[in-house]
Parts: sequence; structure tokens; C-alpha cells
Amino acid sequence: MSSLFSALTEGPTDRPALRFGDRSLTYGQLAAAAGVTAGRIQGAGRVAVWATPALETAVAVVAALEAGVAVVPLNPKSGEKELGHILADSAPSAVLTAPGSELPSPLGDLPRIDVQATQATGTPAPTPAPSVSPEDAALVVYTSGTTGPPKGAVLPRRALATTLDALADAWQWTGDDVLVHGLPLFHVHGLVLGILGPLRRGGSVRHLGRFTTDGVTRELNDGATMLFGVPTMYHRIAQTLPDDPELAKALARARLLVSGSAALPVHDHERIAAATGRRVIERYGMTETLMNTSVRADGEPRAGTVGVPLPGVELRLVEEDGAPITSYDGETVGEIQVRGPNLFTEYLNRPDATAAAFTADGWFRTGDMAVRDPDGYVRIVGRKATDLIKSGGYKIGAGEIENALLEHHGVREAAVTGEPDADLGERIVAWIVPADPQSPPAIEELADHVARRLAPHKRPRVVHHLDALPRNDMGKIMKRALPRG
Repeated sequence: MSSLFSALTEGPTDRPALRFGDRSLTYGQLAAAAGVTAGRIQGAGRVAVWATPALETAVAVVAALEAGVAVVPLNPKSGEKELGHILADSAPSAVLTAPGSELPSPLGDLPRIDVQATQATGTPAPTPAPSVSPEDAALVVYTSGTTGPPKGAVLPRRALATTLDALADAWQWTGDDVLVHGLPLFHVHGLVLGILGPLRRGGSVRHLGRFTTDGVTRELNDGATMLFGVPTMYHRIAQTLPDDPELAKALARARLLVSGSAALPVHDHERIAAATGRRVIERYGMTETLMNTSVRADGEPRAGTVGVPLPGVELRLVEEDGAPITSYDGETVGEIQVRGPNLFTEYLNRPDATAAAFTADGWFRTGDMAVRDPDGYVRIVGRKATDLIKSGGYKIGAGEIENALLEHHGVREAAVTGEPDADLGERIVAWIVPADPQSPPAIEELADHVARRLAPHKRPRVVHHLDALPRNDMGKIMKRALPRG
């Protein structure tokens, strides 16, 4: 494996590659700009990239990958303690950043390389290091660290190539596609799928800088064919659609609307479909595995599911004792385990954590709980650590209760957890943001609502009202941050 991006050296050099606001680069210009930076870091072991949503971030990552150098993307919103840990753990030889960026003190002693994302041409494209191989590290992406300091997942070049090519198959993604998104660039969704994905296909990407529904309308009306977003973004779209016919028309023109990083509530699926005639499709992945499943572009867009395993990915559900579930009925909850070339190689400097993450025969323990339909569609019901509730002898996924609650007209946001109960083992607790804070729905009303849609044993026994749910940068609810007591 040499270049991950053949379009840098093959095909028309004037083809649009990247656009951030009013700044853009063609493939020829990107090759030239990346070539300059690649020449400055050739032979480095790892480099950090100050991953702001800017043209320079994309150029820096492409330059490093073309030079055979591993990239450590840094979240610009990280606190100093977290940054210090990541830098000490990954030991990059330099930090790549846009000229003029103010870097926090933990980066003060690290050599700085300003990335020039100019439109100059004529500089030859970088030549990949001759020793580069599919198993060489491409990215070291740090996990969220909910149970301790963030761990650096080492993603090899073969994982990037495998996952992006599998998505091209599932989504019929080609060089003619133009992707629009406003995702951060320090994680898999925004960086790998949202920037490297279009470049591997020879297509183009337009980054909004900051997500707005007006930006989505503008870009889809100007020829963009695909939209990537997280549930928070699609929720804002769903809320805006009734009063914005231009947004509805723009979304109807899109070839593909994709949501990821967390589950998109079914009621948002339905609101968007009703207004636009287009279905949002979901996919499922994580830092350590990149992408595992997706609803296919030529498949059934079944709301509430993440589709079927991608080409090359093996997926199974297992019981608590590790025994594989052999018959899928759409009801039995098990932990997802995956195996395939899309997986990471290790947690950097953590052989103990790496060993614990895999079974003896090479299956990665995702910690995600799901059910699987007889035809292979997978439906995520929550995280094993926070979303699996054992109540009255049943194993219940919090996700399906959250979806049911969100279908109630009086609920704007919902989270579900379990808490100890002497009789049931755990009782189901709902945390809701009422649509009308002055008149929140009563617990009896919500319990009956859930019981009618799902089953009586899945009804919440306790309901807490909040002004807002705690969420991270990707819009995921942080259940560990919910108030206790």
C-alpha cells in the first residue's frame, strides 16, 4: 500500500478537493500544499495536529499520511490536563497547526510547524516513504476516557483503506459525490469519514466550519450530494423543517443523508422523511473499529437500525458469559463483537488494555449492546456499562425506551438509566427535558405510553425533569454526568 489518495497524483489536477468557507483547494493545489509539509516531517515517528475545523488541518493530515507519518489529532477544546496526558503518552515530534493559531501551554515545548494551505501549484506531490506498509500506524485517536485517562487507539493504514472502501460499496460513493458537513476534525466521524473519505474517492468535501441549517441548504442547492451529521444536527433540521421549505427542498435533492456517532431518535427520522421524502440512514462504528455496519444505499432504510455488517466485517452478538447468540429474533440482547481488517492494532503503551479488549480468537469486545433481526439488521440498544438494565429478570436496553419516550408529545429530550431496586434488581429511571417546562408530563402518563409501545416491564418507575441533558462535543448524552441523589 502506498498512497491512500491516488487522486492526488492521478486524474485532473483542477478537480475540487476541499472547501472551507471561501477557501478551497483543487487536487493539484492540495498535492502541492501537502508536499511542502510532507517534506518537513518526512521520517518523523508521530506528529500532533491541532485539529481545528480549518483547511490547514486537512492539509496537515494528508501530508503526514502521504509521508508515512502517524497523526495524533488534538481536540482544540481539550483541557490542559487531558492534553498533557495525550502528549506525554504519544510523544509526537512536532505539532502541525494553522499559522497564527494560539496553542495552550502543554504544547509550548513542542516544535511547531505552521501549515501553509496556499493555492500555489508547481511543487511536486509527496512521495510516500518506501517502507510504508498496510500495518503501519496512520492515526492515533484518543478515546473519550470515561473510565480513566484517554487511551490512544492506533489505527493502521489498512483500517482506513478498508473502512472507506467498504463504505464506498455500501453507499455507492464515487468521485462524483460532493460531501457537506460541519463535524469536528479530531475524531473518526469528521476526519476519517468526512475528510479522508471524499479524498480517497477522488470527490470533494465542503466543510461548513460551524453547522447551520442555512449552510446545509446553501451547499445542497449548490450541488452537494451527501450530508453527514450527528443526531443533534438532524434534530435541529427536524425542528427547522416545518418553517423552512427551502431546507426541505434542499434535503430532497441530496443523494444520501447519513447520521452517526449516536442513535438518531425514530421520531426525528420520521419528521425528516415526512417533510423531505428522504430517509436518513445510520451506520455504526467506534474509534477502535472504524465502521462496522451501515444501512446500504440500495437497502431498506429501516429507522432505528444501523443496518448490516459492511463488506469484510464479521459481527456477532454474545451472552454475558461470552457464548455466541446463534438465533437472531430481533429481541434477544447481546454484546456486539466484531472482527476484521477495519480494527485498530493496539492501545498505545497499554498492552494490558489491548489484551483485555479482545477475545482469545480475535473478536473485539465493543461494549455495545444490540439486538439483531433475522435478516441481519442490527439495532443498538445501549452501552453495556451504562445502558443495559437488568430489571425483573429481563435484560433491557435503554435506547429503545428513550426512543419510545421521545415519541411522546410532552418530551423534548430523554435519557434512561437503571438504579438499584431491592425487588426488581434495577428499576428504570427516565431523565427528560419537557417540551413545556411549565407542564411536564406525569410519570403515570409516560409509564403508560412506554408500556403500550414496548412492554409493561420496560416502563420507567422514576422520572426526573431537567432543563437540558449533559452532552459531549458529538452530541452524545453523558449519562455519568446526570445529577444523582
